[in-house]
Order: sequence, then C-alpha cells, then structure tokens
Amino acid sequence: MSVTDHSERLYVELWVSLASLLRSYTAAHGLNGNRQATVELGEEQITVRHGDKWLDLKRGGAKVNWQREDGQSGMLKLTEAGQLKSAAGEEEMDLAAEAWARELMQ
Repeated sequence: MSVTDHSERLYVELWVSLASLLRSYTAAHGLNGNRQATVELGEEQITVRHGDKWLDLKRGGAKVNWQREDGQSGMLKLTEAGQLKSAAGEEEMDLAAEAWARELMQ
C-alpha cells in the first residue's frame, strides 16, 4: 500500500469519526429540550441539520471546507493526529464537533 493510499484511508476513518462525534454531541445537547438533529454522512460530505440551522462539511483528502446557514464558511485540514487545523491553529476534533453541536442546538 502506498503512502498516499494509507493517508487517504486514515482521512476516511477520521471523517467517519467526526460524523460520529457530531451525532453524539448534537444528541447530548438536545436531551434537555427533547430536540434532535439529523447527521448525514457521505464519503466526502457531512451535513448536520437542526431546525433552520445547518452545517455542511465537504472533504477532499485532508482538506475540509465548511459552511453554515448564515453564510459563514472556512477551510480546515485534518491532521494525522486527529486534529483540525486552521489559520488560527490546531484544535482537537472532538472539541470542534462539540462547539458546532452546541451552536446548532441552541
């Protein structure tokens, strides 16, 4: 297996993990209000919806482009250590997922 194939498989696994984190955190934030979000996972796209709020993530290799319903958008990079890297620095994937879930479920 080439280094490129190995890296791509790793990014796919991290992608699935990110979707799982988003499912868990949106469920946790919805418990008190009996609210629920939908999380759709595709090979290169994750979409999370709650009411009028949504988050759309699109992956190409390690790059992740995100967009929100209010027009906010940005680009992140998955690292091999399971972090999301932006111009502001690196953040653990679970912390990013929790922040997105909290914003969506408000």
